[in-house]
Amino acid sequence: MVSAFSKAGYNVTFTFRSGKQKAETIIAELPERNVKALKWDADDKQSSLQLIEAFPEPDIIINNAGLGSATVKNVSDDVFEQDRLLLQVNAIAPLWLIRGYLPRLKEKGGTIINISSVGGGINQFPGFNIADGMSKAAVSYLTRHLAAELSHDPVHVFAICPGATETPMFGASTLDHLSPEKRSELLAKLPGGRLISPDEIASIALFLCTDAAQVLRGTVLDASLGLGVNPGLLQK
Repeated sequence: MVSAFSKAGYNVTFTFRSGKQKAETIIAELPERNVKALKWDADDKQSSLQLIEAFPEPDIIINNAGLGSATVKNVSDDVFEQDRLLLQVNAIAPLWLIRGYLPRLKEKGGTIINISSVGGGINQFPGFNIADGMSKAAVSYLTRHLAAELSHDPVHVFAICPGATETPMFGASTLDHLSPEKRSELLAKLPGGRLISPDEIASIALFLCTDAAQVLRGTVLDASLGLGVNPGLLQK
């Protein structure tokens, strides 16, 4: 998304928690673009307040930071703490940022895009982490609630619910522990027989920031290649 929006002419500020070196690499790969990175810990209220102070006037907010059922284990071994972290990072932190930015957005207009998931945001997938699904369901609800409250304000709110997307997070939760044969079997079961590209999700986000997308405000988009209407294709 950083690359797609910067190449489309937007000034982009993105966040990182511990991956400063990776953030610097992303910036270096876009040397002619106006791209900045700010440190942010989604599990810390003070960090959220500092982020809002450091970057006070965005026109577009994309809540894309998140933890997954496997990556949360890198943060804590305690299953109760994992539940809290999934809900905090995936659902509460976006609420905090939106709350902080809403006065400015309501005055000058803007777009909010929340990244949810087909798992929880659209349908339920037995065998996957319950708290993870709960957090994504909360993001979908947050989107609809905000759109209802802001129906007479110049703020356009959407959610995108990706399916099986080729990211390190999906790899950690589902693909990385599979043998080549099992991986091929799983991909064959997916709609279209393939993973979704992150570029495809970024293209949807770009479209949602255009005037043509305003008619869709409040929509929770199933961007899963059809997995959301046939969740039985992906069972653990």
